[in-house]
Amino acid sequence: YPVVIWWGWSGNGWLNFKNDQGESVSSAGPALKDFAGSGLVHLVGGIGALVGAIIVGPRFGRWDPSKESDFEGHSVPFCVLGTFFLWFGWYGFNPGSTLAMHDVGSANLAGLVAVNTTLSPCVAGLLVFFLRAMVLPPRLLDVGAFCNGILAGLVSITAPCGFVKPWEAIIIGFIGGLVYQGASML
Repeated sequence: YPVVIWWGWSGNGWLNFKNDQGESVSSAGPALKDFAGSGLVHLVGGIGALVGAIIVGPRFGRWDPSKESDFEGHSVPFCVLGTFFLWFGWYGFNPGSTLAMHDVGSANLAGLVAVNTTLSPCVAGLLVFFLRAMVLPPRLLDVGAFCNGILAGLVSITAPCGFVKPWEAIIIGFIGGLVYQGASML
């Protein structure tokens, strides 16, 4: 983690450094913009989770059709409650990452971040809910997938939330919802 974070946040790593003209660049072109730390944090966490899942393997009996009911969700209301707790926390994290509200510019940035943190998960959650209810078999109202779509939208918007306009946050949420839905079908 410290090595990857240094690459992007130190100002001296290959993802973000100053060139001879004093411009922020990276070895591949434009400098990395990672507003709330989401890009690098989720990159390292996701790779760690993937490696762990590969090493540990699936749960015993996970793919046995006779044990399918053993792996259903236990409490949909707690799933929804947990999703809303996470979403509420995102409002502290993303706008709080502006680190100040001492002038109009930083207050407007915090407001933009809060709007984007609302739009992207709404679009992602509703898209996944619509796809599961109207398009994809068995065409059920899947509240668990709706919650996961919300989380996909939150993760998708965290890194760029301070750099994009609200209409772009909607597109980011749409793409995040599609990526989640596609990955859940694997």
